[in-house]
Amino acid sequence: MSIFFFTSLLFGFLTVLTAVDAFSASLNLLPWFNGLRWLRIHLITLGVLTNAVFGLAPVLAAAFSKLPKPKTRLDIWVLLNSGILALLVGIPLVNQTFIILGGGLVALAAILLMVHLRTFKSAAEKTGGINSRYFYFTGLAYLLVGIYVGTGLWLGWNQALHMAVPIEVHIHANNWGFLSLVFAGLLIDLFPRISGHELAYPNSIKPIFWMMTLGTLGLILGPWFQNTYVLVPGLLIHLAGTIWMALNILIPLRKSGQIKEPGYLHLLLSYVWILAPILVAPMILLKVPGFPGIGIEQNAPQALIYGWALQFSFALLPYLFEHAFVGEKEAALGGNWFSIAAVNLGSALLWASIFAKDIQTTLHGLAYLLWGASILPILSRMWAAVRTSVEKNFEDHWSSGD
Repeated sequence: MSIFFFTSLLFGFLTVLTAVDAFSASLNLLPWFNGLRWLRIHLITLGVLTNAVFGLAPVLAAAFSKLPKPKTRLDIWVLLNSGILALLVGIPLVNQTFIILGGGLVALAAILLMVHLRTFKSAAEKTGGINSRYFYFTGLAYLLVGIYVGTGLWLGWNQALHMAVPIEVHIHANNWGFLSLVFAGLLIDLFPRISGHELAYPNSIKPIFWMMTLGTLGLILGPWFQNTYVLVPGLLIHLAGTIWMALNILIPLRKSGQIKEPGYLHLLLSYVWILAPILVAPMILLKVPGFPGIGIEQNAPQALIYGWALQFSFALLPYLFEHAFVGEKEAALGGNWFSIAAVNLGSALLWASIFAKDIQTTLHGLAYLLWGASILPILSRMWAAVRTSVEKNFEDHWSSGD
């Protein structure tokens, strides 16, 4: 698990650099590089988050099933990160060979992880129960769909499947499918341990799983066949499941007063930004005159990833790093008032840039500058945990005389 976390940290530093690059490019301080907009997103989704999830999911699944902690799968780590590196080269250069290689290796790593997760079966499942493992497994299945469609974007093979809007299919599969389901699984596993409170609705796990799973299916098939009668119900079902999941942690946090703590605020505020695209979706679907539908479609993925996915990780990653490298007693949720202000103000400015065309590039650049700055205190906590572990192991090694 530690090697997955360490790799996640390295990609976190790259995320800061690309955010600074986006700020510079928006203000014409540096030239724009082809494909870099999507590269920034993939550094977060594939680099930071996927590495953390791939390292953590087997450990949590084993713990829930009361089985011994599994060994780190180095084969999965090699495949995943070799694939990511190939994509980092292939996407900016639009090199089909590297894109196919990268997508194939990441897909193979996801398949091996799914096979690995199948070995952890709990007693609750034998009676028809559903636990976090289902969220991880299904999320990975949707990731495979996203990988296939995303790779096909550069190769044109989506046309053979009569895919009307493949870019939306790719985004929905990765965000609403993979990340949403995995995040829900992480909350189910970790929230009681971290907060000391059970979920507000313990019996809601099974319906939430099916609502998010079927809702994502609608969100994928809708743009696939360009059918709003499939898309809208899927959106509403997934939204209902997401809100229900958020209420599971909001209610106990509000009762205990922990809602005022930065780490929990990061978790809750992150879900505000997953709602933003949904609130404007009717305006886009109805093609309201003067409404910047194209601008939203181009910029909403950035706001979603930085405001929702990255902010969610702001809370959990420092805790996971400290738990893995220092010890559970020292572990706490990440974030401070600066990271809260910077990441949410950045998301607000990016949304504002869509509507304020006269100062669009300035607002766009400031959004990335704030996002880059918001990551720094999080990376500092994560690096401190790694450094403490390395120093301790070094001292133990020399004190033992080995």
